[in-house]
Amino acid sequence: MKYIRPGFDRLFFRYYVKYDDAFPGAHHVGGLMSARAPGVPDTNPGIQPNGTNQFDVLLDHWGRDPGVPPPGHLVAYVYHMDQQHKWGEQFYPSGKRRPGLHARGLFGPAFVPRTDFVPRRGRWYCYEFMVQANTPGQRDGRVAFWVDGRLTADFPNLRFRTVDTLKINRVQVGLYES
Repeated sequence: MKYIRPGFDRLFFRYYVKYDDAFPGAHHVGGLMSARAPGVPDTNPGIQPNGTNQFDVLLDHWGRDPGVPPPGHLVAYVYHMDQQHKWGEQFYPSGKRRPGLHARGLFGPAFVPRTDFVPRRGRWYCYEFMVQANTPGQRDGRVAFWVDGRLTADFPNLRFRTVDTLKINRVQVGLYES
């Protein structure tokens, strides 16, 4: 984990991953960028962002889709102001949202659906992702990710904050399974 003070409105993060041939898949595996206001704990699961407290974006896997091999779909797992679920939401490149939500309207008219992506085990990948906090009062926040230099997903029209002092101020690469 790396703290970046005072933080950034937009940040890019690159890391490399190789899944072992026997990797069974896991949840919350990957790079995380987050914003925390002073006094808000680093780990604050289940608390919805209110525009002044926090937001999180994890380049993650969702391995619980039937018939999808490990490690599962590559998704953006996002805690944002408009989330409809207590535990955040998974955004798929195609525009599908979990849990059981539809992206209709959330990503706006500029959204371009792409093919959902499942990485293969036994090879290296270069993952890059970008988080852009919105301008307070605007829907111009964005999350995008690339795999091996190819744009794989781009989610515009997001709201993360209502104050410009809430900035991306933490990055980490992690492995977690609940």
